[in-house]
Amino acid sequence: MTRSNVTDTARLRADRLTETECDLNDFAALLDQTTDLADYPYAASTERGVLFYDSAGVTSLDDARRADLADELARALLTGPGIVVFQDAFGAAHGLAEATMVFEQIIEAQKEAGTAGGDHFARPGANDRIWNALQKFAVCEPELFARYYANDVLALISEAWLGPMYQVTSQVNVVNPGGAAQNPHRDYHLGFMSPDLAARFRAHTHRVSPALTLQGAVAHVDMPIESGPTMYLPYSQHYEPGYLAFNLPQFQQYFAEHYVQLPLEAGDAVFFNPALFHAAGHNMSTDIRRMANLLQVSSAFGRTMDAIDRSAVVRAVYPALLDLAAGSGARAVANVIAASAEGYAFPSNLDLDQPITGLHGETQAELVARAVAERFDIERFGRELDALDARHTA
Repeated sequence: MTRSNVTDTARLRADRLTETECDLNDFAALLDQTTDLADYPYAASTERGVLFYDSAGVTSLDDARRADLADELARALLTGPGIVVFQDAFGAAHGLAEATMVFEQIIEAQKEAGTAGGDHFARPGANDRIWNALQKFAVCEPELFARYYANDVLALISEAWLGPMYQVTSQVNVVNPGGAAQNPHRDYHLGFMSPDLAARFRAHTHRVSPALTLQGAVAHVDMPIESGPTMYLPYSQHYEPGYLAFNLPQFQQYFAEHYVQLPLEAGDAVFFNPALFHAAGHNMSTDIRRMANLLQVSSAFGRTMDAIDRSAVVRAVYPALLDLAAGSGARAVANVIAASAEGYAFPSNLDLDQPITGLHGETQAELVARAVAERFDIERFGRELDALDARHTA
């Protein structure tokens, strides 16, 4: 085996990352890179470090060249700029205009129903959102859904980054005229946590998290700069403590001074490493409702082997937890909750469990801990657990 095929384990950290080691000079040095088109032979062009691909050209390749292209795309997302654009990826063949109309109808129906508009990184109510747009689209217009998601660009980039058996989710976002820019951030998973919680995951998990999801956005309308298309910081996915850094004022200021923002046409699709620093821009137009279908594609690997009804588990052990809390102390209780309850807020029904006051709703583990701390009786615990289960059911 050659040295180039051996991992240099001496450089791979597994200890904790801290905000104190977030150094803006180190960050800026990592970003001081140029995207050389010669390194990406299938790309059509590059602009401000971002790679552009011609959708018709790349989806007509034979199997061998398609596999080579997938290698190139994975490399672009991991060690390259972290972002690629497929021009004219969705068009008439995929029902782009018809899908746009369907999304508009769903949004209007939500408004009539009085559905609140929570958001992860912007002021609640500033944007129009369709949570779980994938399911709503499929149930509402199954034939149009099939045309739309037969798209080969989406399949190509998803398998390139995540491998087969990936899962697609979709959240339609409309930023209305005057809509303010988002705060710069990284995305799901660690990007949806507070810095204190993210810091509890050690360095190797910070490296793994971006490999578990792929972020994408399909432009459903033309997006000139004044409409505020998403701002990106190419190569920022390389910065290991970035999940702790993106909230720091000096990093936010650097983002504001160095971001890349490119106009898109309806049907263009952007895909990026979820660790890339990015933020939706300020819609300064007076008449453009900037609609994008935000695609979040997940790896198949984030699953347990056993199918477990964790609600049934915590219902069964709750009386024992009350007894344990009276005698063994907080750590023993926390250990049992960690082993039995669902500790993660997702997946959730974001129509019912919207991120209005934070990045996510209460987790099952947090509910159980609260119930033990406040000595809920069994009946009250059952009612609150039922309500939580309902908020997590599509």
